[in-house]
Amino acid sequence: MGEVHSEGHAGVHALKPGDPPFVGGHRLLGRLGTGGMGVVYLARSTGGALVALKVIRAEYAADHNFRTRFRREADAAGGLTGRWVVPVTAAEPAAREPWLATAFVPGPSLAEAVALHGPLPDRTVRVLGVRLAEALTEVHAAGLVHRDVKPGNVLLALDGPRLIDFGIARSTGATALTASDVVIGSPGYLSPEQAQARAGDIGPPSDIFSLGCVLAYAATGRRPFGTGTPAAVIFRTVHEEPDLDAVPWALVPLLTGCLAKDPRARPTAREVRDALAGEDEREGDWLPSTLPRLIAERSAAVLALPDPGPSTLLQPPERPALSRRRLLTLGSAAGVVVAGGGLAAWAASRAAAGGGATGQGPLSQYVIGLHGDLSGADKSIGRAQERGARLAVEDFNSRSREGRTFDLALKVLDDAGETKRAEEVAGRFVADHDVYAVIGPTGTATAEAAVARYEKALLPLVSVSSATDVYSKVSTRAFFQLRPDEYALSTPFIHYLTHTAKSRRTALIDDRAAGRISWQIVKDLSMFPPSNGTTTTHVVPADSEDFDPVAAAVLAAGAEAVVYGGVSPHRAARLARALEQARFKGTRMAPEPVLETAFLTEAGPAAEGWVISATYVDPAALPAAARFVAAYKKRFGVGAVERFALEAYDALLFIAQGLGELGNVEVERGAMVRRLRASTYKGLAKTIAFDAATDEFHWVNGLFLYRLQNGTPRFLGRYDQVKRT
Repeated sequence: MGEVHSEGHAGVHALKPGDPPFVGGHRLLGRLGTGGMGVVYLARSTGGALVALKVIRAEYAADHNFRTRFRREADAAGGLTGRWVVPVTAAEPAAREPWLATAFVPGPSLAEAVALHGPLPDRTVRVLGVRLAEALTEVHAAGLVHRDVKPGNVLLALDGPRLIDFGIARSTGATALTASDVVIGSPGYLSPEQAQARAGDIGPPSDIFSLGCVLAYAATGRRPFGTGTPAAVIFRTVHEEPDLDAVPWALVPLLTGCLAKDPRARPTAREVRDALAGEDEREGDWLPSTLPRLIAERSAAVLALPDPGPSTLLQPPERPALSRRRLLTLGSAAGVVVAGGGLAAWAASRAAAGGGATGQGPLSQYVIGLHGDLSGADKSIGRAQERGARLAVEDFNSRSREGRTFDLALKVLDDAGETKRAEEVAGRFVADHDVYAVIGPTGTATAEAAVARYEKALLPLVSVSSATDVYSKVSTRAFFQLRPDEYALSTPFIHYLTHTAKSRRTALIDDRAAGRISWQIVKDLSMFPPSNGTTTTHVVPADSEDFDPVAAAVLAAGAEAVVYGGVSPHRAARLARALEQARFKGTRMAPEPVLETAFLTEAGPAAEGWVISATYVDPAALPAAARFVAAYKKRFGVGAVERFALEAYDALLFIAQGLGELGNVEVERGAMVRRLRASTYKGLAKTIAFDAATDEFHWVNGLFLYRLQNGTPRFLGRYDQVKRT
């Protein structure tokens, strides 16, 4: 019955005209979800308890094997009584349309929580692992295998997680009811033995593999075997190692064991529980502050449901359900009974204590998209932007309710740095009318591929890291590029060598391997020579890595400064070593693409003193960003804030400001485009504002300088505010 579930009961929808008012004596209140096999309802038992009631369509129930499987689910789940599994309260496998009722948990699924709020903190992941391992210990001790442990089957309650949906569970010694070559489970979370349909090999270790995938997802927000077609994910599951790069280091050894290809090499559920147990097992708050608030809102929404009117024809013989105003059980597996909505009030008060809701009722929610490269060549930048945006959402939603009329949510889609996928992601965001603006894409090529889709739909696209010169190519009413394009990088060179280093004779290195970028930088400095002095141009052929001749020419020209126009850290390092060997002592400058570890490593001491023109800041060097830096490091367990994370944080709050400035105007995409273009937002990294005549970002606000000092880039500040040091 794993095909029919509500993915954590993301919302209660109205009953449809064809839905019965009662099933097995349970009064139906609304729909929680639908699937190919049937419907999941929110219902109330005659005792007043809320339940999730699953009903199978008659055409499937007519299949003898399916009905046998359904009866097995009811028997298997009904025999489990542990705290972290959702109990079965009633079932009728023999009905024309079989049904099964389980206690209702008002919390989101793990899948929904991560999608809305990002990866969970380390402690939350550890508690999650401990309690899911306890649930699986009971399952396996009963001689059962769950076989579909995945984020959608884990509900998050205030006191701990709940494992649900034993629809494909079976006895470890039972004969499979499906064909031997049928894969049962969810790609991305199933074990290699499941992926290869080796029915005889599927035992408790299979659940442990799935648990490892779930914990990796909870810690990083990503599946350890990637995404894509089911066939591609299954292939990686069977033949490739998991991606655990973003997993907190303390969890990597355990998850590596859980994800071993050989079932015999995996730990047992009890061993997983013991490995994670400790101080993180203690009772008390275990969820990050954003989630209790979401649970409170779900609980309040359920409390607000109207009672369906009585039916004189279908009224069951049992006594009617108690009024929700007198007695309401919110169905947690811990058996919490709520009088007059006490759990909702309690949860709301806990959320308020953490800076969330204050019991005034849920606010409107606006969704902002993040279109990023999360698995391709620029995944480090894409992930940094996702993290910065998530932190901005959390900060915004934690603000006082006074003056704040809405909440924010973040929807993240990965284009893997591929132009075709970028177009597809843009199409998905455009089709989702709950999304009012999008941050991204990460790279220049994907931005150019996707911008037309966003422009046609007038969906605001706010780019913080792409360097495309898209303004000259398409109409860009809806495109907000918050980073100067790559051809603006020459401006800091001219300003620095005129006002700070004051070079009268500047040598320009035209690296033909860089194509137009190098040509543009050389052209700009030739037309506007620093200090109104003179320039000389020295060409390095694209097929040559010999920089000794140009270094000699620089000295012969009596140059006081050198500007490298190329974009290769490797080639820039060769130039740096050549200038060092030639004993050049003047100023040396290069554009942003050079500022990579490869340049520092290959150039060695010759990199010392180089000045780099860049479009991103170092948050650690900004006093105003100190709180952001501390929160970012703690939230994501990193030692430093990655590039463009703070810029994404600013971009999201820039969008939030635009939403707020619309006031009583109905929020729609066209209105957002107009509002954002007229807005000014003083961010932590830079001030976001647009030229009224050209609609372009005031690029002078986004150009910065770094100096390489003691083998480390030192942030100097905005290019026009740098003093001689």
